[in-house]
Amino acid sequence: MATAQPAPDIRELHERIQKESAFVDVLFQQMSSVVVGQRTMIERLLIGLITGGHVLLEGVPGLAKTLTVKTLADCLELAFKRIQFTPDLLPADLIGTQIYQPQTQAFTIKRGPLFANVILADEINRAPAKVQSALLEAMQERQVTIGDETFQLPRPFLVLATENPIEQEGTYPLPEAQVDRFMLKVKVTYPTREEERQIMDRVAGQEMPKATPVINAEQLARVREVVSAIYIDPKVRDYMVDVVLATREPEKAGLKELRGFIEYGASPRATIYINLAARAHAFLKHRGFVTPDDVKAVAYDVLRHRISMTYEAEAEGVTSEKVISRILEKIEVP
Repeated sequence: MATAQPAPDIRELHERIQKESAFVDVLFQQMSSVVVGQRTMIERLLIGLITGGHVLLEGVPGLAKTLTVKTLADCLELAFKRIQFTPDLLPADLIGTQIYQPQTQAFTIKRGPLFANVILADEINRAPAKVQSALLEAMQERQVTIGDETFQLPRPFLVLATENPIEQEGTYPLPEAQVDRFMLKVKVTYPTREEERQIMDRVAGQEMPKATPVINAEQLARVREVVSAIYIDPKVRDYMVDVVLATREPEKAGLKELRGFIEYGASPRATIYINLAARAHAFLKHRGFVTPDDVKAVAYDVLRHRISMTYEAEAEGVTSEKVISRILEKIEVP
């Protein structure tokens, strides 16, 4: 039987949240000096950063996905590596390899670019299956295997990946097991008219500004500790579970109209990630407790890649986003 989470000292927790989240506004300011708009994408990247969850950014070329990740890396005093995924990429290009030294007649290890804190996996769906398998171990276990030796990756370790949804030539669909390792899948959209004008003026003007470091590894460790202490009422926890269960058994949730559209619902990993992401979302709002609105804010990004739709759903134009919308409309908010 699960034990209830004890209610924390709200005043003390609020003071800790205010202190540790002070960097958030500064970081947003730094990133806004380089990236125009895309507030939601920046928020989701920060949620991944402060929870240790990997993030997949999906959008057509030219929407500043790569620029946003690189700018976030500039705001962090952490080791950053960018890997451009291509069809001829090999696992050794990611994790490293053994090199024979004739002088000593022994092998030495040359570590690959995965040995960094923040990895930008650009156009991740262009790499073949063997490369994806190597990345899968790194994402899940935070370790890699070179030869017969296993090496732990640096802490923190975060994969921020991009993919282009419209181009099919020279791409490899990501395995379901790997997609499930991403905490969030964020759909990056076009800027507004005002943002488009601002982008045009900024790029046509003087040299692009560069963000400066805002947070280091030690501060990030403290942030993760305080985020884990954010309070979630038992009713809100039940709400999270109800939302995830509705993706598996929609009829039990009173959603008979979704019958035949969902092939597989979200795994228990979705429940874990909604919990973590909702806490992080509350932290970004400088709050020490989670509300149902936090759950709704992160639900699409946590669930959209974990709901497998049937052929019938595709024929009817029913997407995972539409399913999530119906579930959030139907499930009673505490």
